[in-house]
Amino acid sequence: MSRPQCCRWIAGRPVASLFHPAGIPARELDGIVLALDEFEAIRLADLEGLYQEQAAERMSVSRATFGRILASAHRKVAEALAHGKTLKIEGGTVRMERLRSPRCECPRCRPASDVGGAGEKSAPVGAEAPSCRRMRRRMGCRNA
Repeated sequence: MSRPQCCRWIAGRPVASLFHPAGIPARELDGIVLALDEFEAIRLADLEGLYQEQAAERMSVSRATFGRILASAHRKVAEALAHGKTLKIEGGTVRMERLRSPRCECPRCRPASDVGGAGEKSAPVGAEAPSCRRMRRRMGCRNA
C-alpha cells in the first residue's frame, strides 16, 4: 500500500476552473483534469517567478516533490493545448493558505500590530501561550 499524500498549501482557487478551445462545445471534447496543487505549482513557478525551493516551501512540500508536481502540470497543460482538449482545474489534497491561526496567542502567529491591542490579551514578545505549539499544529499554522 502506498503512503497517503500530505496536504499541499495553496493560496486560493482559480478564478475560472474550465478552459476549452473556442468554437467547440466543451461537452464534445476530451478532458484533462489539472489538480489544484498542480495549478498552484504553475502559478508560483511561472507566474510569480519563484525558484522551486521557494515555491516548495510555500506549498509545504519538498523541492523534489514540487518539481514532480510542476512537471506533471506542464505535461497536462501542453497536452490540452496541443490536442485541443478541455482543461478542468479541480481536486487534489490541498489546504487553503491562512496567514495565521485565528486562536493562537503566540508572537509568531500574531502580527506586530495585534500585540498589545486595545481590549486584547497580549503575549509578551518571545513568550508563547500555554500549549501554543500544539494549538498551532491543530489549527494548521505554518509556523508550527
